Amino acid sequence: MIVTIRSATRDDVPAMVAMLADDALGGPREQFADPLPQAYYAGFDAVQATPNILLMVAQRDGAVVGCFQLCFLPGLSSQGAARALIEDVRVATHCRGQGVGEIMLRWALDEAKARGCKVFELLTHHSRIDAQRFYERLGFARSHIGMTLRF
Repeated sequence: MIVTIRSATRDDVPAMVAMLADDALGGPREQFADPLPQAYYAGFDAVQATPNILLMVAQRDGAVVGCFQLCFLPGLSSQGAARALIEDVRVATHCRGQGVGEIMLRWALDEAKARGCKVFELLTHHSRIDAQRFYERLGFARSHIGMTLRF
């Protein structure tokens, strides 16, 4: 299996939204429709215009099979260490358990190290037990209690 990680393009937005919408948590908050709501393209454009945020896809056999957003955050804590935050990690349902997620995470970790980050963080919903096991297998440790306020 050859999986490549590359920068997302506007043409990838529908495949990415489909993955974001394809679960119990994402389904109610996303609007995967044809045509796709313009808000998704506006969000894509805003991310593309922000130099410290990467929107990436995993591609296999010409198809997008995974995606994630990787943010680089300068800071004061940890002696001024930069940190990376990965969000919206998704693998297409038919590709789960095939190593795509691990390839994406390892790519993101390597990129964070190359950019001098000293901390790599992620959040996952408390109900995503399989995701939690996956991240722990890759060496992540439970360290914080996440809180959310939606508007």
